[in-house]
Amino acid sequence: MTQTFAPWTTVPSRTVRRGHFWIAGERVAIGNRTVQCGPMYVEWEAPEQVTRRWPVVLMHGGGFQGTEWFDTPDGRPGWAQRLVEAGYAVLVVDRPGHGRSPYHVDTLGAMGPPFSYEGGRQIYFPGDDPRHTQWPFAADDASAMDEFIAGYGPLPADLEASETMDADRTATLLDRIGPAILITHSASGPDGWLVADRRPHLVKAIAAIEPMGPPFAEIPNIGSMRWGPTAAPLRFEPSAANPDDVRNAAPGTYALPALNDLPILIVTAEASEFAAASPPTAAFLNACGASAELMDLADHDVRGNGHGLIYEKNSDAALAPVLEWLMSKTEVAHEEAVR
Repeated sequence: MTQTFAPWTTVPSRTVRRGHFWIAGERVAIGNRTVQCGPMYVEWEAPEQVTRRWPVVLMHGGGFQGTEWFDTPDGRPGWAQRLVEAGYAVLVVDRPGHGRSPYHVDTLGAMGPPFSYEGGRQIYFPGDDPRHTQWPFAADDASAMDEFIAGYGPLPADLEASETMDADRTATLLDRIGPAILITHSASGPDGWLVADRRPHLVKAIAAIEPMGPPFAEIPNIGSMRWGPTAAPLRFEPSAANPDDVRNAAPGTYALPALNDLPILIVTAEASEFAAASPPTAAFLNACGASAELMDLADHDVRGNGHGLIYEKNSDAALAPVLEWLMSKTEVAHEEAVR
């Protein structure tokens, strides 16, 4: 007899406030009709009493959606709930064209390839590295793999246009809610730099969890990081006419003034193949005047993780040093504001 799936019978009850809204896209004409291009779904949750100064905006990676922050593949609370428990108002977005943010090729352009099981295993599953011990389900658990892959869709084929829209919509989100902290994962990592570039006074800190990179890389099935840490243009000083100017310049030639004095943390896991992209990304940003810090989770005795560290078996332990860093960088601002 198959056991009934009823997770609500085992998850503790809690009192929170929650809701959702949309960041609308532009109206565009197609023939004699008007449609909307690239809206962004935003789901929010807050404790009964918010005790932290700045809300947290969680940005998902790859072709996934905001659900990666809610629950883990083995049914435990994800980082979104843990941040609410820590006193933050939390907003989780579905980037334009992902999840509940509708996609149509007539407005967003061609789709990239569908996300494959093979791709999922290559990115997330333990491979030849025996240190990777925290993946939350067995490699031969076909049902769990089906459910995990079900949340993935294609990325827009034009990475630059996709990042531009992500950053524009998130900038509009900050215009509505005010200053906030950004936490990005994987392919949304470049979005963090782009949003700060657009709204430097509204981004109070960025924690980038294994951001996509390294600078100027060609990412298979996704696109090219033409402008260094992003595919979309950044506002360099002096102004860069094209990405080759930046690529060929000596470190320190170009600055990113919007990132000056902005707390930036780049987090890596000890058994992730993607961790190698983070030091060059931090070096590029710092050569442009930023002060990006690298955090290797193993240095905080958080071990066994791969690229999916935000929902692996020790996801709570992985969040702990990140949360400590965020509080150390933003609570001073809170105390000064209260005074």
